[in-house]
Amino acid sequence: MELYRIKTINRIAEEGLTLFGPGFQVGPDEVNPHGIVVRSSQVDTDDYPDLLAVARAGAGVNNITVEKATENGICVFNTPGANANAVAELLFAMLGIMMRHIHQGVEFCNELAGLDDAAINEQVESRKASFRGVELAGKTLGVVGAGKIGVMVANGGVQRQMNVLAFDPFPALENIHALSYDVKLSRNLASVLQQSDIVSIHVPLNNKTQGLVNSDFIAGMRPGATLINFSRGEIVEDEAVLQALDAGKLDGYITDFPNHKNLAHPRTLTSPHLGASTEESEENCACLAVSELKDYLEYGTISRSVNFPTVESIPSGSCHARLIMINRDIPGMIGFASNIIGTNGINIASYMNESNGLIGYNIIDVESVVPHDVIAQIEAHPDVIRTRIISCHN
Repeated sequence: MELYRIKTINRIAEEGLTLFGPGFQVGPDEVNPHGIVVRSSQVDTDDYPDLLAVARAGAGVNNITVEKATENGICVFNTPGANANAVAELLFAMLGIMMRHIHQGVEFCNELAGLDDAAINEQVESRKASFRGVELAGKTLGVVGAGKIGVMVANGGVQRQMNVLAFDPFPALENIHALSYDVKLSRNLASVLQQSDIVSIHVPLNNKTQGLVNSDFIAGMRPGATLINFSRGEIVEDEAVLQALDAGKLDGYITDFPNHKNLAHPRTLTSPHLGASTEESEENCACLAVSELKDYLEYGTISRSVNFPTVESIPSGSCHARLIMINRDIPGMIGFASNIIGTNGINIASYMNESNGLIGYNIIDVESVVPHDVIAQIEAHPDVIRTRIISCHN
């Protein structure tokens, strides 16, 4: 049995790590791992010469050098949805705090410590009107990004008797099916912004979404709206938000990403990146990340990868070895690999190929040993990025 070396970065829930089992050497001190499980720390895949895959215990992968990984045939996984409930719960808690001025009310109550009951009652009765807020029911919630978290936030708005609009330029069918029938899915972002009392952002951070919420975005919002960002700090231009708050264009800004700019403004409410910081979320993310990584290393199967296509296949009883070929997605690669394998007298039990427009991923189950010179012939092709042999009979 091959021993796979796994490096853990950040604190990974033990409930997930125990899923590795025998055949895996796991710990934070692995220098040259085959696999990495990480949460928020930066990972440069070029730093690990034997690396086959990275699993991010969370949704975003902007802390991983995905482009470099793809160029070198390294699969990158994430765990979308595993922390969705934790993020949605925190979002609505923070929204309730802001709309009802609870944070200011709590601070006021703390200042009354040391007074007797009569004095406390007098202060409460004279000041409580200044903390009067508004209810969520009946307000219009606009959700930008209908991924796992966005869907849960949208459905949560419906449960709170809000009118909910959702927008996603490229919605995944499985996520749309999970939306409440009471959520109106819009094809127009401008329409969502114009109608919403509260706009909540749930998009991944990439080149297209960095700085998405800028002065033009805010100009399209309803005057006096509240903005929420629980995606990534870089998606929002803080200067534009602060100017809108000062001008009264925005009534408030809620974010999970504090910085020296937004912390100083009285109409912002910030939490210290707590979106996924629950015991349940960390356990869910760790278990899913470990399962993805384990299946990839042991069987070559792929689910929830951000840079490789989804490929799931169970080795047949006649499979002696599983040959994995990762190549640039160009025509003729299936015939190329099949021809080399066949001309060397190796019988193919099954051949599965999937592509995502950039990467072609091949699982080739064969009924005998694949000699090193056959692998060398395949790897000599200029568009083959990487190969692996996984034994089906240990």
